[in-house]
Amino acid sequence: MVRGKTQMRRIENATSRQVTFSKRRSGLLKKAFELSVLCDAEVSLIIFSPRGKLFEFASSSMQGTIERYQKHAKGNQTSNKSSSNEQNMQHLKQKATIMMKQLELLEVSKRKLLGEGLGSCTLAELQEIEHQLEKSVNNVRARKSQVFKEQIEQLREKEKLLKAETARLVEKCGSFQPRKTLDERRQNTTYTDSSTSSDVETELFIGLPESRARR
Repeated sequence: MVRGKTQMRRIENATSRQVTFSKRRSGLLKKAFELSVLCDAEVSLIIFSPRGKLFEFASSSMQGTIERYQKHAKGNQTSNKSSSNEQNMQHLKQKATIMMKQLELLEVSKRKLLGEGLGSCTLAELQEIEHQLEKSVNNVRARKSQVFKEQIEQLREKEKLLKAETARLVEKCGSFQPRKTLDERRQNTTYTDSSTSSDVETELFIGLPESRARR
């Protein structure tokens, strides 16, 4: 009968947890020492108790082992970074190749739409090109009609504005009375020489003053 794996979990009882920690810590330190002696391996072990107390073992120098580990980890990071950069470059090259092929296909399609390079086209391809051209012409005509309508609407709006301005100017000019000319004022002037005193002489006399007096 095969037994299932026992699930490991935290010991709830504080006393039992402390006893287990002491036993397992001693066993772990012993195994680290045995591994360094039997296999001539550089082993360093650091343990912090639940209360923060430090326990450590080093087969040579703890500081030396830590520095060696840091160099190794940094080398792995550099290697991983170089590998990642190389993969990115390969990906970019693939994308560039795909884009170049797409550009070539677009250029060929453009030449065919312009009526160039049709010698190798099959009947189905020619019919497809003809269909595309008809569709393009219809789109151009529809846009042309829309532009004409927009321009007509703009001209109509300008016409309305001009009519409104003209009506305003006509109304403004009609509110002013025209000034009479000098001739019109002279015609309206009434001479009343006959209605004045009879002593006023209105007869015209030509000659010297003396002759006029004797007369």
